[in-house]
Amino acid sequence: MPSPTHFRPSLIALTIAIASSYSIVSVAQEREVNGDLLEVLNVKGQSYRNTATKTLLEPYETPQGISITTKESLTQRGTQSVSEAIRYTSGTNTELRGGAISRNDFINIRGFNNQQNYYDGLQLLYNDWNLQPQIDTAAIEQVEVFKGPTSTLYGAMPPGGMVNLISKSPQVSRQNHLEITLGSDNKQEVQIDSTGPISDKINYRVIGLIRKKDGQALTSKEERIMIAPSLDLELSERTQLNLNLYYQQDPAAGVYSSLPSKGTVFDNVNGSLSPNTYAGDRNWETYDRDVLLFGYKLDHSINGTWSFLQNVRGMDATAYQENTYSTGLGEDERTITRQAYLTDESSKGITIDNQFSALFDVGAAEHNLLVGLDFLKLTSDIKYEDATAPSLDLFSPNHNQIIRSALSYNPYYSSDFTIQKEQVGLYLQDQIRLDQWVFIAGGRYDSFESTEKGKKYGSQTDTQVDQSQFTGRIGALYELNNGISPFISYAQSFEPVPGRGVNGKTYDTSTAGQWEAGIKYDSGNTIASLTTYQINKENVLTRDPNGSPYDLIQVGEVRSRGIELELQQHITSEVNLLATYTKQDVEVIKDNSGIQGNTPIWTPEQQLSSWLNYAPQSGYLAGATLGAGVRYIGKMELNSRNTDKVPSATLVDLSMGYDLAKLSPDLQGANIQLSISNAFNEEYYSCYDENNCWFGDERSFEVSARYDF
Repeated sequence: MPSPTHFRPSLIALTIAIASSYSIVSVAQEREVNGDLLEVLNVKGQSYRNTATKTLLEPYETPQGISITTKESLTQRGTQSVSEAIRYTSGTNTELRGGAISRNDFINIRGFNNQQNYYDGLQLLYNDWNLQPQIDTAAIEQVEVFKGPTSTLYGAMPPGGMVNLISKSPQVSRQNHLEITLGSDNKQEVQIDSTGPISDKINYRVIGLIRKKDGQALTSKEERIMIAPSLDLELSERTQLNLNLYYQQDPAAGVYSSLPSKGTVFDNVNGSLSPNTYAGDRNWETYDRDVLLFGYKLDHSINGTWSFLQNVRGMDATAYQENTYSTGLGEDERTITRQAYLTDESSKGITIDNQFSALFDVGAAEHNLLVGLDFLKLTSDIKYEDATAPSLDLFSPNHNQIIRSALSYNPYYSSDFTIQKEQVGLYLQDQIRLDQWVFIAGGRYDSFESTEKGKKYGSQTDTQVDQSQFTGRIGALYELNNGISPFISYAQSFEPVPGRGVNGKTYDTSTAGQWEAGIKYDSGNTIASLTTYQINKENVLTRDPNGSPYDLIQVGEVRSRGIELELQQHITSEVNLLATYTKQDVEVIKDNSGIQGNTPIWTPEQQLSSWLNYAPQSGYLAGATLGAGVRYIGKMELNSRNTDKVPSATLVDLSMGYDLAKLSPDLQGANIQLSISNAFNEEYYSCYDENNCWFGDERSFEVSARYDF
């Protein structure tokens, strides 16, 4: 604890706070997380920060739910997407659009859908259409899921929580990594990772990847090229600068089309469809995405009390898509009618987070004061065209029917418009440690504006949303001497609602609040948490009973409540266990559309996962690492009317790694890793409604050979 400081904030200091940002003192700590040894990042200007507080407070000391998946777990399980990375995290459902859809990261946290991820604490700007930036796990150090409302620190977000991806950063010691992977679906991948000092004041890191594979659906391909260089520069003893760039090209990203529930979830008179069934056309199936992210982090320590961090990222991205969608299944239960469409999208944007922090004592209480001002702006141009496509026999498909020159676009759907979003948020947080108590209190004011201008669905549009909102959070945690820490918190969130109601007025902001209470436990060998929560989301759009099916009013409310359990146990020095359990009750409690009392889709009532890791230190198996996991996904509603269910699924994942240095000293640094997902090839599904279902991931495997030098 630093020496007491007499604290008198001045107007000048607060003005500097708004224009500047906060730096975190480097620490060297080690924690056991998810059964892996997690070394807290200790790099010039890039110390680890807790996503839930933007401070050094450890997750187990934080009075709100947060779960971490480490780099070791990502490697062992062979993950390459955010959805795969958090499969073993409580409170999350990642099986929203099945295994064939890989181009987007769609997840459900505590009963609410979220498509908005963060990367190193800054929002990955998403235009709400088809251009969503994805970060490959090859560039990720760890994945943090901050559960419940997060708006007090991050602005507009769904109330269930958020995912923050922590990047791999430059290191002070030289390390080089080469990895070659072969796998099912003709997967071929090469990764490089090189880091170390250029001089005593400059460290670098370069991460690169090339991947090719067949998609799960017939005829589909997935390709990716990624490079992520970064530099840490020590400008002075008190000032560090990190320069970073991330470029990703996806020339192909699988398919996006869905399948009917008959033949997948339900029986079909013609038999069952295969998990690799394709409802599209080889001549009209394109998804080509380019994403460039570039930014810097400027970290400056003024003195022993005050410090600043400015985190900035720009984005320039494009995506071109040709795809089909089904408009219905015929009476023969084998023929679907289809539309062919294209989207041509480009996005440019910037996000800035300025933070100002002070660490000081007032009597026996240690304060960590955080004042921040963040800003984001996104401009996205979108073109959309739609045409009638030939029908398809799902049980005897011809995937070469579409003739490009024969398509006639429907002017009713023709669109060429621009979306602009802008958000400014001013936030204040005080983190107080008093003996064994930890208190957090914060508030934030946001101003959000968005416009749509141009031709949309055949008509000119010029709509504007101008909304503002205050959100707050308060929490307390008490650390008992036996490692048990009970906590309680209340947090709020908001989401802007675009469009206008039947009276021509813009909608109000949708808001939510969560009460959360639980117990966290840390004894070194055991880290566990038991949490209960309730979230109420208000001002949800629902159908106007006195209008057309497209007339919406804001009377809807959704309640989500549940229990989450996470356990990370070192059973012995060789055996680690991760276990999670989720039970949730999500219900529409106010609605005019006839679904009041129903459960939303994609919200299983129960989920259970467990991963057992065995790393023998002696004997014939010394040098091996064996892992086995089980994931249970409970039943889900097939549609919003709750007329049918999507069946539950139990999936098994396996892994085996070996350090080849155990065979010969000449092989020092060489490792091999085998990862198998859905080892018993269980068939499972997710659905939006009767006409839109997806198969889950088929069994897949990959073998990686790694060399560290």
